[in-house]
Amino acid sequence: MKPAPFDYACPDSVDEAVALLAGHPDAKVIAGGQSLMPMINFRVVRPGLLVDIGRLLELDFLRATSNGGVCIGALTRHRVLETSPLIAERFPVVSEAMRHVAHVAIRNRGTIGGSLSHADPAAELPMMAMLLDAHIVAHSPRGERGIAAGDFFLGSLTHALAEDEIVVRVELPGLRPETGWAFEEFARRAGDYAIAAVAVLLHVTDGRIDEARIAMMGVADTPIRRPEAEAVLIGRALDDDAVMKAAIAVACDGLTPNQDLQASPDYRRHLAAMLCERVFAAAWSRAMKGKA
Repeated sequence: MKPAPFDYACPDSVDEAVALLAGHPDAKVIAGGQSLMPMINFRVVRPGLLVDIGRLLELDFLRATSNGGVCIGALTRHRVLETSPLIAERFPVVSEAMRHVAHVAIRNRGTIGGSLSHADPAAELPMMAMLLDAHIVAHSPRGERGIAAGDFFLGSLTHALAEDEIVVRVELPGLRPETGWAFEEFARRAGDYAIAAVAVLLHVTDGRIDEARIAMMGVADTPIRRPEAEAVLIGRALDDDAVMKAAIAVACDGLTPNQDLQASPDYRRHLAAMLCERVFAAAWSRAMKGKA
């Protein structure tokens, strides 16, 4: 299909971009266009104005921060996160997750800000934002404001941005040294949207877990954290099979996946449990190797 007619603007600054959004309530921002253009072509959305921020090179950066984290510009591509030595050193779980995003051609075009703003519950980057306690910075004519990842994703394809705001950067706070990590995703074919995925971070001191983070996607209307299951792991060792089973049970309790053409809710819950078992074991192994 062809898109409905629209006007087009290519601003030279972030301030100009948000001014255009403020002046046109039916405007949409386009960067990589990997999610938006198919929706426009199918006329799922019909913007009166496309604001192309692809020329705003000040939003295309990846830099280390003093707290051991990273700051990522909104126009940074998925492929950059996948191949960056800095990300591999500080956030290897992100490097692994990015390899599952669609295909290389898509990763070369798709942007970080675009993926977060699209808020797809089956997309890897929003899940990483939840896992890593990301701080998402938005800009509008009123200035900047920071939004915690847990407050950013409101529902399927629904976010906390105002109509005149755009994401300009994402800040990931550093992880503790020797943090074990794991990411597992199940899709029908390589490059397909995930049916379910789970990611885990574990930090171990004296043979016991003293920090745990568990994130899931494909099992709710947004990517989610599982704090009750995280609490089960604190002070415990995952070489105890009973602890593993208890954590999986709590992590999967109360999940409310949607029914769609790919999978039933029961099948998604089953996948979530299987993936939990894999990521718990892998993250525990990596955390313990760091203590060797």
